[in-house]
Amino acid sequence: MPNDLALPVLDPRRQPIVRAPATDAPKEKCGVFGIWNHPRGAHFTYLGLFAQQHRGQESAGIAVTDRNQIIAHTGMGLVPDVFTPKVLAELAQSGHAGVIGHNRYSTSGGSQSCNAQPLLESFIDGQVAVAHNGNLINADALRHLFAERGHLFHTTSDTEVMIHLLAAPEQRLTADPIAATLRRLQGAFSVAFLFSDRIEAARDPWGWRPLVLGEMPTGEPVVASETVSLDVVGAKFIREVEPGEIVTLSDDGVTSRRFAPEAPQLARCVFEHVYFANPASIVFGQNVLTAREAMGAALAREAPVKADYVMPMPDSGRSAANGYASESGIPYREGIVPNRYVGRTFIKPTQEERAAAVRLKLNVVSEIVNDKKLIIVDDSIVRGTTTRVKMKQIREAGAAEIHVRISCPPIKHPCYFGVDFATREQLIAHERSVEEIRAYLEVDSLHFLSLDGLLSTMKHDQPSYCTACYSGDYRIDVEHPTTEQVVYKEQLGMF
Repeated sequence: MPNDLALPVLDPRRQPIVRAPATDAPKEKCGVFGIWNHPRGAHFTYLGLFAQQHRGQESAGIAVTDRNQIIAHTGMGLVPDVFTPKVLAELAQSGHAGVIGHNRYSTSGGSQSCNAQPLLESFIDGQVAVAHNGNLINADALRHLFAERGHLFHTTSDTEVMIHLLAAPEQRLTADPIAATLRRLQGAFSVAFLFSDRIEAARDPWGWRPLVLGEMPTGEPVVASETVSLDVVGAKFIREVEPGEIVTLSDDGVTSRRFAPEAPQLARCVFEHVYFANPASIVFGQNVLTAREAMGAALAREAPVKADYVMPMPDSGRSAANGYASESGIPYREGIVPNRYVGRTFIKPTQEERAAAVRLKLNVVSEIVNDKKLIIVDDSIVRGTTTRVKMKQIREAGAAEIHVRISCPPIKHPCYFGVDFATREQLIAHERSVEEIRAYLEVDSLHFLSLDGLLSTMKHDQPSYCTACYSGDYRIDVEHPTTEQVVYKEQLGMF
């Protein structure tokens, strides 16, 4: 590669010593779950969070109410580590009238125990617990405003700003404090508020993150980030929470109201289908697994190549690899085996140790790949450093040719709406050509699915998806956030 591309992020010999996960994969956002008035509410919330573990593995939490008091238990780690049978029993005894839960990966604020959600606070009108999936671009501006007024913050999370808004007189003294609070927020939020007498669940007007409404066989209402959680607890899917809508779960059943009109152009995160969501989920009205298979088929049409096998990069490349194999007629074969006992946040301080962690996590079956022409299908490449290590493993195992196929376009821009990509400078595709990336990975060919190809696999109209990480086309002004809601203000005047 030319010398001007030999940046630290690309050259493992010059990699700076930083603490980062041994993976190029983007980090999950968060998952929320809530259920009202089920006698086993805490238990089902635990199951719902377990089903959404892929959305966040840093921390987990559950808040419960008995209609008088709210208590919460949060902790760092996976759901089964945080919620032992004893902890679940104590939560169940403390109340089941309303329960909300949260899985977290930090896209705003650090990986600290104080940031674990649901956040629980008391203010003049009582207690509230909040679980949030997304990212607020005006959180810093709002935090600064409240800090100037003397407010104290207990976390570094953008979610805490919601509580300060809710408690502020400008919102608290209105006819609908929740609606007034949400109208001040800019960015992505699918959120559940737990009060002593109800759950309020809402989705931002752009519809960035998923949020669905379900019903238990005995009639209790449920909200969740993904339908896979409804399936696990035996709930029936009712519908999506609409962008700009608040749904209330209470003893009166489910009621709905709008806090804002739906944005003129929605911004459904297309990366939910590419990578984040569980393959069994229906996200934005479309099954994730079949969408990924369609992406793989589109890849096969865009970038055919003669090979012996189509091989997925575990685990996220599996569905797209199936689609590629089916469309191309080339046999599907798994020759890269993941080590299930290596934590996915395997933190190591140096590039050499991170590379060793990658080799430990993925074992190549040399008997399958030796002397074979391989098509390796993966969902994305972010930094590129560990992808290079993976390709080197495959080459060392004897592969004759390696043709990499990626089921989304090159990621060139940061996400401000709940996906923790690297900074712009760390993204391997930022200001680099596909050929330059191919040379760095040391593979025989490389093709990213085109943006048109990706969007052709989606159910809804192409303009209704957010593709900013690929195109740089942000729905709202990410560089000039304010403390006021400024999007289609004229329409908001009706509220």
